[in-house]
Amino acid sequence: MSGGSIELTTVLAVAVMKPEEAKVMCPGLRERLLEVGPGALSDADLLAVFLGTGTAGRPAVLLAQDLLSAAGGLRALLERDARSFVTLQGVGPARAARLAAALEMGRRYLQQAVARGDALANPAQTRRFVTARLRHLRHEVFACLFLDSQHRLIAFRELFRGTIDGASVYPREVVAECLAHNAAAVIFAHNHPSGVAEPSLADRQITRRLIDALALVDVRVLDHLVVGDGEPVSFAERGLL
Repeated sequence: MSGGSIELTTVLAVAVMKPEEAKVMCPGLRERLLEVGPGALSDADLLAVFLGTGTAGRPAVLLAQDLLSAAGGLRALLERDARSFVTLQGVGPARAARLAAALEMGRRYLQQAVARGDALANPAQTRRFVTARLRHLRHEVFACLFLDSQHRLIAFRELFRGTIDGASVYPREVVAECLAHNAAAVIFAHNHPSGVAEPSLADRQITRRLIDALALVDVRVLDHLVVGDGEPVSFAERGLL
């Protein structure tokens, strides 16, 4: 078995709920989820199903509501650092590990949905992928999807961390990475931790510099996605390329 398979198997094993917890979980929520699907449940209901049980004098649904209220909502809760889950009252190390594992499985699912060799013919799939990879980060990350001449994915790489401006994103390094991956085209993506996905002047300027630099080695820039709250903003759709 490969190292990657062992790692994923370990994550799956950690995330599985213990049988004794499943038995005492609120059966109404569990049966409703299985009958009508998870989309019919509220955020608190889904979290309660995940928690399995509550604490002394606090059933799972109320504990879930407490956690969501303390964190400021589901997204804020799930974007916490994995180690900080342990500090939440009623979570503890075991539940924190399962929650972190479940989140990582979701990210890996989206990553494998945009697997090496797949043609990126579906913009929505690409948006979901970069959103899952970048939205939860508390610092800015500039990443690149390297594509072949058929727009099939070669690799996804996080290239730079920090503020996105001319001082932190180096066109010569992007060119070198494109040549190393033998890429014919690229899609850039970076996140705005503020949640505001509107491209800044610095975003536009560095994108133009990258387009000009990559044109010298015949690499096309197909898009630049800015990830914040809601849907990512596409430079291509805005006519900014």
